Amino acid sequence: MTHYPVDMTIRPTVESFFDAATNTISHIVKDPVSKACAIVDSVMDFDPASGRISFDHADLLIARVRERDLTLEWILETHVHADHLSAAPYIQRELGGRIGIGENILIVQDVFGKIFNEGTEFQRDGSQFDRLFKDGDTYQVGTMTCFAMHTPGHTPACMTHVMCDAAFVGDTLFMPDGGSARADFPGGDAATLYDSIQRVLSLPDKMRLFMCHDYGPNGRDIAWETTVAEERAHNIHVGNGKTREDFIKFRTERDATLGMPRLILPSLQVNMRGGEVPKDADGRPMLKLPINAL
Repeated sequence: MTHYPVDMTIRPTVESFFDAATNTISHIVKDPVSKACAIVDSVMDFDPASGRISFDHADLLIARVRERDLTLEWILETHVHADHLSAAPYIQRELGGRIGIGENILIVQDVFGKIFNEGTEFQRDGSQFDRLFKDGDTYQVGTMTCFAMHTPGHTPACMTHVMCDAAFVGDTLFMPDGGSARADFPGGDAATLYDSIQRVLSLPDKMRLFMCHDYGPNGRDIAWETTVAEERAHNIHVGNGKTREDFIKFRTERDATLGMPRLILPSLQVNMRGGEVPKDADGRPMLKLPINAL
């Protein structure tokens, strides 16, 4: 059996918050023996019609951390999201903590820096983040030793964060009846995504898996927690022995039918900057709208 540098006898407390506007789930992960916690995949509210931003969803997380008298040590991004804007800097200003993402953010910044015609003032070195995780890196949340697993395919920078008996998979996997995320964004790849999913499914059977998104397939209630064993047996895209070739064919054909996420253009501009809204030459918050670029 593969050795993972975590103690699965430790069971962090996970509180999850669903954002209906983007079908995103944010998580507060608490060390069971201290007041230390991490926040995974926060959301900044954005109205694309008016261009207004607000922080109602992030304020729920902040209020809960304060209510429980917790110490926020990490604000983690599983990847550069294309469907919601990150509230990481806002949360950091309110609660402290370090913002972390996978080291391949540099690839994402380079690709989308060109698409959005960003000038030389846009740093493509990941300096907008406090920590760039490499595959296998470990870090602490209180007494918990956690580790980052590189799981690309949806995007080049996707990381699964394993915190003792809980793993936060971002968009690498959905609930068993939801399958998997698309792999057709720039830098995405269906074969790579299949291989990454197999890495996740090589974790111990009882490992709890927490999703970043859920869409309630077939009208079921929104859900975000399952296990490796459940995914391996029942995931409709990769479970029950489905082959790599079958997955690549299915994922490629399905992705060709999908439209772009509603918030992809604002999300990428903000999230590749660690959650900061870009500014124009006069210092005003400003987003770009590239035509026929995606």
